[in-house]
Amino acid sequence: MPPRAKFTKEEIIDAAIRIAESRGTEALTARSLGEELGSSARPIFTVFGSMKEVEDAVFMRANGIYGKYVEEGLKEDLAFRGVGKAYIRFASERPRLFRLLFMSERSELPDKATALRLIEDHYEAIIKSIEDGYGVDRQTAIDLYFHLWVYSHGIAVLIATKVCAFTQEQITQSLTDIFRSLLVEIKTEGAL
Repeated sequence: MPPRAKFTKEEIIDAAIRIAESRGTEALTARSLGEELGSSARPIFTVFGSMKEVEDAVFMRANGIYGKYVEEGLKEDLAFRGVGKAYIRFASERPRLFRLLFMSERSELPDKATALRLIEDHYEAIIKSIEDGYGVDRQTAIDLYFHLWVYSHGIAVLIATKVCAFTQEQITQSLTDIFRSLLVEIKTEGAL
């Protein structure tokens, strides 16, 4: 009979998130996790088969935390700007989780077409609001949101790495300005 788990999966993930947020994911080891739980590392492996499984669970939890920020951003009148602000707020309030999700090297390098498909698949409400609110076709709305995401990512990285600070008013104004500039470009030049 396998040993009875001393900690639940949730308790272990909670402890791992605390380590990731306070010291970074590089500090997340079996030993540090055991210490955080007030135990040895051994009980961790009655629930998880490896530290890779723990790291994957931390990534999924971080993604869930980020998802709550996005949900809040979607409630704003201008959902595209609200999600951009939420992305930046996540970087400001949870910088180590932001780095884990959005500044970690991936095994594959997706091209722009793949990124555009992801935007279309995951942000339907935003794409539709841009189409309807600004009288642009679907592909233009997707392209606009892509550019806003790239711009938001730049601000978020500056904040998460403590290179530059922005007030909420500056962030809101910057996102508004870039969107208007892109819209003018589309209306005068016909494309981005």
